[in-house]
Amino acid sequence: MPDTSLYSAEFLRVKGLAERGVAEAQHSLGFMYVNGQGVAQSDELAVSWYRRAATANLAQAQYNLGVMLQKGQGVPQDFMLAAHWYERAASQGYALAQYNLGWLYAKGQGVAQDVGRALHWFRLAAEQGEPGAQHNLGMMYDTGKGVAQDHDAALDWYRRAASQGYARSQYSVGLRYDSGQGVARDPAQALGWMRKAALQGYAPAQFNLGLRYDKGQDVEADGEQAMLWYGRAGIQGHASSQFNLALMYDTGHGVPQDDALAAIWYRRAAQQGHAGAQDSLGMRHEHGQGVVQDAAQAAVWYRRAAEQGLPVAQYHLGQLLDTGNGVERDAVEATAWYRKAAEQGHLRAQFDLGLRHENGIGAAQDSVQALGWYRRAAAQGYAAAQYMVATLLDRLDLGDPAEATDWLHKAADQKHALAQFELGLRYDCAKGADKDYEAAHFWYLCAARQGHARAQFNLGVMYAAGQGAPRDLVEAYAWLHRAGGAGIGPARDYLARTARRMDAQQLSQAESLLHA
Repeated sequence: MPDTSLYSAEFLRVKGLAERGVAEAQHSLGFMYVNGQGVAQSDELAVSWYRRAATANLAQAQYNLGVMLQKGQGVPQDFMLAAHWYERAASQGYALAQYNLGWLYAKGQGVAQDVGRALHWFRLAAEQGEPGAQHNLGMMYDTGKGVAQDHDAALDWYRRAASQGYARSQYSVGLRYDSGQGVARDPAQALGWMRKAALQGYAPAQFNLGLRYDKGQDVEADGEQAMLWYGRAGIQGHASSQFNLALMYDTGHGVPQDDALAAIWYRRAAQQGHAGAQDSLGMRHEHGQGVVQDAAQAAVWYRRAAEQGLPVAQYHLGQLLDTGNGVERDAVEATAWYRKAAEQGHLRAQFDLGLRHENGIGAAQDSVQALGWYRRAAAQGYAAAQYMVATLLDRLDLGDPAEATDWLHKAADQKHALAQFELGLRYDCAKGADKDYEAAHFWYLCAARQGHARAQFNLGVMYAAGQGAPRDLVEAYAWLHRAGGAGIGPARDYLARTARRMDAQQLSQAESLLHA
């Protein structure tokens, strides 16, 4: 005999009615078993009683039985049977069943996927005020899926659901006011709707609020508020929020910098497949920042992100394979990853791929291929690549020498010392440019100040001869002395000749200049 003292009086009353075949009581009894209301909780017994009421054609019981079958709660999961019971309830006008049946048709679960049928059931439920169906109907109008695209109709359905407090629709209305699509852009309205959805725990809205406070978009930048909303979404598993939290701790933006906390949040996002977080976690393992240094772990995370197509991770993985750091060294595979990154526009990968083709490292030696990759990186403004384009144009004797000079100018303007020296030579020797000693002097001086020894030597010679600038033996002596100290052999002879032309005061000035 069961211990009836465990049952409430209400349970015993309902059970008596259910056993006499009253369908409403059978449904209520099932509900009590699901929720452990007045009786020990039992999904299996709930299904049994829901089934009796559903068989008696009670729409609410048919819906709840469908839910149990769809979830596999108290019964093996069975989408086909779930669809059967939803359809019986939906045909009686039960809005929640119409909504769920629409989802099954949209996803092709238990029924053949049919956008038209999904639209039909969503519309019936939406017209009865079911907010989830109203939202889904809005999405179908927004995307033109199963119906002619109509952004105004979409907004109307979003508004209907939002006015009932449906968070996803509140977020969608907020996005409309943010973008000004179908309505006048109104940042205050956008923020208001986003906040309503966020306060209900809708993670995308919480992320959006965090982003606004983080970047100061339509609100005053506020690191604490950004952290609050990113944190609420991040705890729910919102990967982009977790990644942005990690970035804030990583950079100390709005919060005290904390490598350990940054690593924790990067890891959470990375474990969910966030490619940027995977790459960042790889970098931290490679350099031992906030985690134990472990190049093999770095390679694991780089590879996960690289396989998702993230170019920076493809480049980082290529570097590890190139050096054999944490993985077996493989120049060919390294080149393959560099190529994937380069083809997506990764500047350093394009440059390094040029180097590999030029030198035959993990790829066929091919100067023309090298030039092509250098050109791509050069077009993005990378000074080292601009210099290499000029160098290869000269070496391969391709095109107009003036083109090489133009590339040298681009690199030299970015303070690339080798380009500055080569540009000085071109003006000095009239190669690819008209002879111009003043220009030659200027570019030699720029390179010399960066420690380029041959530029220092040529500059000293020009000062001694008065080429491109007034003769200045003090400057000549100082630059020739620096060039000699850097290992330029002829500088010693020129230095001695220059010293013989100088008086004691000039030599003293030169020595002072050297030690300034």
